[in-house]
Amino acid sequence: MVSIVLMLAGCAPTPEPTPTPTAAFASEEEAFAAAEETYRAYTDALNAIDPKNPETFERTYEFSGGGFQSADRENFSTMHAEGYVIDGDALVTRFVGKEVGESLDRVVAVICVDVSNVTIHDSTGASVVNPNRPDVYEVEVTFKRDTDRLRIDSADRIEGTTCEG
Repeated sequence: MVSIVLMLAGCAPTPEPTPTPTAAFASEEEAFAAAEETYRAYTDALNAIDPKNPETFERTYEFSGGGFQSADRENFSTMHAEGYVIDGDALVTRFVGKEVGESLDRVVAVICVDVSNVTIHDSTGASVVNPNRPDVYEVEVTFKRDTDRLRIDSADRIEGTTCEG
């Protein structure tokens, strides 16, 4: 009986090794490139939204997480409820990588976004754009890795000179 148990034990398959977590990127340059790709894809998705059709909001959520996504959900819901109409596209004009977390799972960048061609009107056709809105915004964006990709985690408008010139 003991020999049968030993034979069975010897024939049992060896357990699969458990994968060890690895960095999503091999270098800071790759992390910055992935963050830029994420932000540009988010901007493309944002340009495609139609406040009348909430299904168009969903694509933007693929590129965001945390409080950033929560704020978008609230803003888009308000725009839908108020009957807003958006015309024109925002354009990313500059992406400057600022820092990468030690484990390459957090990226911070300064991004310039040209909104000069974007208009937003309420259901009566009145503009809801602040007349003092600058044509180009400078934002500091933090990206965090979520499984296999970076997502926008936060964005804060900053005053600076990166977008000038």
